[in-house]
Amino acid sequence: MKITVTGASGLLGSSVARALVSAGHSVTTLQRRPSGVENARDVLGTVADPASVAEAVNGAEAIVHLAAKVSLTGDPREFEAVNVGGTRTLVYGAQTAGVSRLVHISSPSVAHTGASIIGDGAGPASTERARGEYARTKAAGELIALGADSDAFRVLVLRPHLMWGPGDAQLTERIIERARTGRMPVLGAGTALVDTLFVDNAVEAIVAALDAVDTVHGESLVVTNGQPRPIGELMSRIAIAGGAGEPRLRIPVRAALTAGSVVEKVWDLGEHDDEPPLTRFLAEQLSTAHWFDQRRTQEVLQWRPRVSIEDGLEILRAHCSG
Repeated sequence: MKITVTGASGLLGSSVARALVSAGHSVTTLQRRPSGVENARDVLGTVADPASVAEAVNGAEAIVHLAAKVSLTGDPREFEAVNVGGTRTLVYGAQTAGVSRLVHISSPSVAHTGASIIGDGAGPASTERARGEYARTKAAGELIALGADSDAFRVLVLRPHLMWGPGDAQLTERIIERARTGRMPVLGAGTALVDTLFVDNAVEAIVAALDAVDTVHGESLVVTNGQPRPIGELMSRIAIAGGAGEPRLRIPVRAALTAGSVVEKVWDLGEHDDEPPLTRFLAEQLSTAHWFDQRRTQEVLQWRPRVSIEDGLEILRAHCSG
């Protein structure tokens, strides 16, 4: 197929594009800087620009939409422009160009309300209940994508949950670096069960979705390894695999929630190159259970996670020590 991948300068997007090229597909990527994906055609631009979108989707049969503004804090207008406006522009451009398939990459945060999630399904995206600008705008973008679903333009939404692995700067490298410097907190007893997704499994699930969307569309699926673990244990094992010591910083949950709320209010008042050390949303994520029933996801995608947490940690250890 001729497939367009947006956001292919990031780890997941570039990995998906490489997998598709390796499978013999003709791949075009759309992002602000070169993707570095050999044998893919790069279109440099943004999903918020109709001209860039039109060039990238011209002749495409399918799109994998990964481009997003991802951050714990930031200017609400930037989240709105990329996650909402960009998705709207991409959907319109795709429909105008006659594209028939869209795999839209969202986030479980679009349905997270701060309470524990224990074996739930995907749940509906909600702009009203989502917590923070990232989650709110990703919810809006997901609703735009699903609202365009039809037999002629089939849309399937995947929500990868807490992806980690070699090269992942969003979660893995932050855990390792902050553990190394003594700034990685474990909230409370660290016993809340969470599920995660190893990067190789995320790539393979997305590739599988390009086939699945032909028969199942118009719904959202959370994608995980299907291996819930206590979050304190998981963070410790990632930190150790990355060559850092076990996180020693312990913070009571109530104190962390209060501190996170304060940090959220003051962080954007200054200039920072890094993510804030703590936000209320992050404190909730680190202190509440969130794991999902994977039966529907695996049934629809005809896919099973190939790399276990244990194997993933060995891969991460080899990567960090090599």
